Amino acid sequence: MAKSIGEVGVEDLVKAGLTTEEAHEFQRVLKDAVSGAEESDPREVWRQLVARRVLKPWHPHGLHQLLYQSVYANWDPATNGPPPYWFPSLFHSKHTNLGRLMEKYGSKLLGTSYKDPITSFSLFQKFSVQHPEAYWSIVLKELAVSFRDAPNCILDTTDKSKHGGTWLPGSVLNIAECCLLPRSHPRKEDSSLAVVWRDEGCDDSNISHMTLKEFRERVMLVANALDEIFSKGDAIAIDMPMTVNAVIIYLAIILAGCVVVSIADSFAAKEIATRLRVSKAKGIFTQDYILRGGRKFPLYSRVVEAAPLKAIVLPAIENDVGIQLREQDLSWKDFLSSANHHSSRSNNYTPAYQPIESVTNILFSSGTTGEPKAIPWTQLSPIRGAADSWAHIDVQAGDVFCWPTNLGWVMGPASIYSCFLTGATLALYHGSPLGRGFGKFVQDAGVTILGTVPSLVKAWKNTQCLKGLDWTRIKSFASTGEVSNIDDDLWLSSRAYYKPVIECCGGTELASCYIQGSPLQPQVFGAFSAASLTTGFVILNEHGIPYPDDQACVGEVGLFPIYMGATDRLLNADHENVYFKGMPMYKGMRLRRHGDIIKRTVGGYLIVQGRADDTMNLGGIKISSIEIERVCDRADESILETAAVSVAPVYGGPEQLVIFVVLKKGFNAKPDELKSKFSRAIQSNLNPLFKVNNVMIAPEFPRTASNKLLRRVLRDQIKHEIPIWSRI
Repeated sequence: MAKSIGEVGVEDLVKAGLTTEEAHEFQRVLKDAVSGAEESDPREVWRQLVARRVLKPWHPHGLHQLLYQSVYANWDPATNGPPPYWFPSLFHSKHTNLGRLMEKYGSKLLGTSYKDPITSFSLFQKFSVQHPEAYWSIVLKELAVSFRDAPNCILDTTDKSKHGGTWLPGSVLNIAECCLLPRSHPRKEDSSLAVVWRDEGCDDSNISHMTLKEFRERVMLVANALDEIFSKGDAIAIDMPMTVNAVIIYLAIILAGCVVVSIADSFAAKEIATRLRVSKAKGIFTQDYILRGGRKFPLYSRVVEAAPLKAIVLPAIENDVGIQLREQDLSWKDFLSSANHHSSRSNNYTPAYQPIESVTNILFSSGTTGEPKAIPWTQLSPIRGAADSWAHIDVQAGDVFCWPTNLGWVMGPASIYSCFLTGATLALYHGSPLGRGFGKFVQDAGVTILGTVPSLVKAWKNTQCLKGLDWTRIKSFASTGEVSNIDDDLWLSSRAYYKPVIECCGGTELASCYIQGSPLQPQVFGAFSAASLTTGFVILNEHGIPYPDDQACVGEVGLFPIYMGATDRLLNADHENVYFKGMPMYKGMRLRRHGDIIKRTVGGYLIVQGRADDTMNLGGIKISSIEIERVCDRADESILETAAVSVAPVYGGPEQLVIFVVLKKGFNAKPDELKSKFSRAIQSNLNPLFKVNNVMIAPEFPRTASNKLLRRVLRDQIKHEIPIWSRI
């Protein structure tokens, strides 16, 4: 049992990492900060400690743990919900994007019920669900979205075959052009910094930068070069790290009226081939090598193995490609020279204007069928993603936004639009985000919003690679991809004097998050505080009946179908079957399937508990059990069959992959040997980032009467057997 804050003595402070002299001084400061507050609401005690900056980013993590535990030593989550660590101030709330909007329109939309952005947030969120047209008509003016032909209306629900309605019908635009043009609101000038970056290994060099004008001219140069090779509507893949050039290529493809095919640079050749085939790609942009942590990893060779498509190959270092190319392929330098030779105005380009429902990007998400679902993003998708960042992460003009990711994952394109449609600067580190070099880039670039995945935070904390760096310009963190660990988030938040970690959970097919944190609500570690603006959902019990909205519960999410930016089609699967078939009706609506099991706590916070289907989330990458089992079944001659399940540790953190095995008769393989073989097979065939945490041999698998494998039973069986991460 932790001591209460009033009981913390010098001895405890020394154990937490301070010297005796430091401990005496700290105890004096601590007593002064909480004087007379020991018996008051612990939330007020913590708020005082944070407001007075008693805890410093450079203090030992043990000290942060000690004080947080001590303040909330007598807090009962069953009665009070999770303990909050960050609280919005009324002054600050009115200067957030959403708070400013609420102050301007709150009384008009909510009448006398409107009080202020903090008090009225939940009411305003509910209003946005009931009246999405009103919300979007306002927010569209806040983003850098310009229509060539204005929409006839915001939402048309007359076509009953479309569960989600028709959004902005009749509108024509080019969303890439919207990213590139200067405008007065949000503030984007030609001289504004569009992108800042640094290469790994150049940690003491100046930050590189490009103004909006320079960036636009570069995009237009690439668009002109594309016209020399490709035709409007062609699908063109990008398989490379998310560098400045990758972002330029991404927007140039869309500016030219083509479609980006997003492929993560970690995929094996087989996975690349599948995505090129499904998308019918006509070409691919890639790199000769990937540089990570001072090592070179082949990339072009994987692309060559995957398909005979024309490849445009960029150099990882310097100006020339460091590898022999196939006859049909082009180096980046030769590709760009074609635009210069054939166009007298290579830095100008007339965009391809298209209806809003036109596809601009094909992304992939693993379902339970084994083949990844090909998810088409229309021009609505970027608007939805950027609007969520604007409202929930509070991305503004002048912010420097950094989120280490890849264009093959949803956060890659989402980061581009979150910056270019709000006027923020995009910050890119060309290298591994795991080490000190990345941390120094965040410091030197003056990053104000830093996105993460929990496994990255854990690595920073455990290696102590950020020691001595100053991250105090960060105004908020954001986290997605997997379940956050409470202690890791405590450590992360403390790097910037306890700024909020905005948790985000959504899906590629939603182009956004359906639940998030908010700068207008108190935040708790490892949980979401609200549904995103205009998003409605219910939590269903095992019979498909919704729990009351104010009841603490656990169940499967059912999304309201009216959801701007969500898909209405898939390229290689039946959209209706995947997202709507078998879902219950609610208030006349067929609910949309998302697949998450979530817990609603006392106090209304939301915690993701896993997946309703057999899709797992490994290090932020969703993959089906079937895909892993196919690889593992072939890994050793002793194997009769395998079952792959993942389990989240009780107190948060990334899901752990466990492979159950039934052996053939007469074989006696050892779990540790199989674990090594499975890991090698999965890393070479699926993704080098995946690892097997445990192997368990079973005589047989539990099955339904129709012989379907009950992975849920296996998952429940190991919940108590996996290592439980200690609670702070």
